[in-house]
Amino acid sequence: MPNLQAIIERLLHFEPIQYIFGHTLWAGLDIKVTPATLIPRPETAELVEQIDRFSKKKMSVLDIGTGSGCIAIALKKHHPEWEVIGIDISAEAISVAKENAVRNNVEVSFLTVDIFSDEIDCFDHFDIVVSNPPYICESEKASMRPNVLKYEPSSALFVPDYDPLRFYRRIASLHLGRNVFFEINEAFSHEMTAMMSELGYTDIQIINDIYGKPRIIEGRMA
Repeated sequence: MPNLQAIIERLLHFEPIQYIFGHTLWAGLDIKVTPATLIPRPETAELVEQIDRFSKKKMSVLDIGTGSGCIAIALKKHHPEWEVIGIDISAEAISVAKENAVRNNVEVSFLTVDIFSDEIDCFDHFDIVVSNPPYICESEKASMRPNVLKYEPSSALFVPDYDPLRFYRRIASLHLGRNVFFEINEAFSHEMTAMMSELGYTDIQIINDIYGKPRIIEGRMA
């Protein structure tokens, strides 16, 4: 652990304290974080809470863009009987996710997969697909804090302004899950609803986060 003076110096340079200490407490879990992974947010815990409403004993879950593995691990912790798989394009993130599964005493399969490649074709249909993909537009950088901009992985945060639904469209079009849950950019809730409807999803709902912002969308496939 860094000494106090080193910690202060790093904080003065806006480095997140979670990276300084190498872990964070989130949703009752001890989650290792590194610059290869995002720091889990409270609104992502709300996403997990929405999925927790399912009471079936046996369900299969695919977490796309798993990062630190926090969503997949939380769901497995809450539902030990569920089969949970987490995928991410970053091998570094997958390595951290695997450590976090051990750290929190759960068995989750973590795999390095690019959803824009043919690798995704090997996955079967799941009861639940969940994703918190990159959703912040490049133009939003000007209003963001330096602790995020300077230290958290940009590839896990940002999408081009000309295609803000890039990841959602790809995931939704794969039709891998009967129930699909996304964490979303509050600015695009209407666009997300329209896109999912066009792709055949029904029972589409927008859920506000604790700040009253539209943050979660869920939909069903027949």
